Amino acid sequence: MKPSALTTHILNTASGRPMEGVTVELFRHDPTGPVQVTQAVTNADGRTDAPLLTAATFAPGTYELRFHVGAHFGGAGFLDVVPIVVRLMAGQGHYHVPLLCSPWSYATYRGS
Repeated sequence: MKPSALTTHILNTASGRPMEGVTVELFRHDPTGPVQVTQAVTNADGRTDAPLLTAATFAPGTYELRFHVGAHFGGAGFLDVVPIVVRLMAGQGHYHVPLLCSPWSYATYRGS
């Protein structure tokens, strides 16, 4: 079985640059509601310094990443907090969830 982990990065598609200084929160959706697992801030490469979930901390389930992009755009854009809900399964290897973002729109996909 492949060990699982979760990582992310954020790119500003309007400028073509990584988004540094963005707070990323990770919540696990439990039967009683969302429970915060971790919080990180992106570095100069638009990535968190450590995985949001490592092989040791990984548990299958539904998770929500919340990207606080509004401050990055100085409040001038349309977006503030971008939520991405994903289902993570055991044995599927590394999950990478990139966010491609401008002040007005976003896209994501399962990266490698």
